[in-house]
Amino acid sequence: MVIKRGHLGDYFEGVGVKRLSAVDANPRRSNQHEVGTTAKMRTDFLGEAHNRFGAVYVWLGEDQEGFSEEGWATHYDARENHPTRAPEWRLYYPANSVTEAMTEGDTLFLAKHQNGTLWFIVAPEGSTSEQQLFWLFGIRPEGRSFVSREVAEDEPRLDFAARFILEELGIEFEEPEADKLDTIIDRFGLTFPTTVVMSDLARLTMPEVRAEDDPDAALMAWLDQEEAMFRRLERRIVSERLREGFMNGEETDVDGFLQFSLSVQNRRKSRMGHSLEHHLAAVFRAFDILHERGVITEHRHKPDFLFPGAEAYHAAPAEGRPGLMMLGAKSSCKDRWRQVLAEAAKISRKHLLTLEPGISEPQTEQMEASALQLVVPSLLHGSYTQAQRTWLWSLSDFLAEIAKYQRT
Repeated sequence: MVIKRGHLGDYFEGVGVKRLSAVDANPRRSNQHEVGTTAKMRTDFLGEAHNRFGAVYVWLGEDQEGFSEEGWATHYDARENHPTRAPEWRLYYPANSVTEAMTEGDTLFLAKHQNGTLWFIVAPEGSTSEQQLFWLFGIRPEGRSFVSREVAEDEPRLDFAARFILEELGIEFEEPEADKLDTIIDRFGLTFPTTVVMSDLARLTMPEVRAEDDPDAALMAWLDQEEAMFRRLERRIVSERLREGFMNGEETDVDGFLQFSLSVQNRRKSRMGHSLEHHLAAVFRAFDILHERGVITEHRHKPDFLFPGAEAYHAAPAEGRPGLMMLGAKSSCKDRWRQVLAEAAKISRKHLLTLEPGISEPQTEQMEASALQLVVPSLLHGSYTQAQRTWLWSLSDFLAEIAKYQRT
């Protein structure tokens, strides 16, 4: 599905959230797969009519890839044939891979799309996915029933963090005025440039953005601009490839289509990581920070950034020395943050910059216990809890720490 980068209300009419009980999650504990809905949910977005909805079921685990399945769900009054009894509205859902994965204690987010489709999203309790969805939808479960709200049309525009989370759900985005980027990307025709070329171009087309003024804001602005350019170019290239079709002689080339689809997904994942590194390097250059990228350390590990560089690192004693620092850069963390811990043995306290919003408290507590300092651009700090924000570093904080050593 594709939506414009506008407001949450452009996509969802309303959302409800609840903690799943044993009866909700386990069909062996009830007569069938169903959850009870509330009067407010029916007012906000479900309505009070027997209705069979098209549905998208999504499972978002902690460190594993999520998965989804399309299906249906029925909203009905279980006492419709008993006019003397008060109505009892329920949502019936068929068994599928998502409902089979969910268990008691998981959190269910039930959201209605503007086109009438229901999104049935399940995240484990205490997971990063759960915290991200709490922040995105602005509600948390209370007690045993659904808590719900209508999504208003005048809510704040979707920012980077919101788009990050919605993309985890499989929702595609397009800039509202994407055609204005055509004059910038026309030079590429139907070919993807290298990531360094596109990153450089993103910065050149935003001369008003200076890292020296606000490094956190500059990094996010550059990433946003490059993402918009990439998606516009990608749409052109993919559209042209689809027009050509996938035929092998007289037969449909299924393998060719699958290979092309996989290449699109892989390019997206690898490109964001490289883009982040390119723009971070531009920030360091703007502040005259001595650094090197991809330096080989012990056991052929290669930290993304080493400060001040390879010569100082290899000349340092085993216990390191003040001013010797490293920074990993990962657009999303998942469980990959542990890889950073082994990347420079002479540096006891590691630093990792990520663009992932709302990482769970258990995960950040594990990072802190492992002597890993998480660095998150300040514009994303609002997706973290208040307790986490007292510990998080911004990019500006990281630059200030390095500058203390490199000024001398």
